[in-house]
Amino acid sequence: MGEEIERKFLITGDGWRETAEGTRYRQGFLSTEPERTVRVRVAGSRGSITVKGKNIGARRAEFEYEIPVADAERMLDTLCKRPLIEKVRYTLAAGAHTWEIDVFEGDNAGLVVAEIELGSEDEAFDKPNWIGDEVTDDPRYFNSNLVANPYRTW
Repeated sequence: MGEEIERKFLITGDGWRETAEGTRYRQGFLSTEPERTVRVRVAGSRGSITVKGKNIGARRAEFEYEIPVADAERMLDTLCKRPLIEKVRYTLAAGAHTWEIDVFEGDNAGLVVAEIELGSEDEAFDKPNWIGDEVTDDPRYFNSNLVANPYRTW
């Protein structure tokens, strides 16, 4: 079974921007039920579909499959709930880990969060000085919830 252990944080500054590389993401959801989400994504020139289980702390089941980008685009345009999630994801190595920083656009413009994937829930990691409050357990920050309750409405 696939699984991800991910922690999410707010950003406190722009120090991460100096060496980060960004990729444009466009994603939507076929299902946003807490017990299971089904996401369609175009990241750069790659398409994927992902099924995720319910969050239990920072852990949840995850199954991701590459699909033709044309199929992903069509699902985004015709099947996914609105609004779509639009963002630029930046990656940045810091210590032994890679941080992903999402700068949201569209209905979620102004929101910037950082995520780190870990091998276990108690794995130690260094927090760069631009990392702020942890929001892992705050469902408002789940991408699937940003469809029903976009950041601009907070």
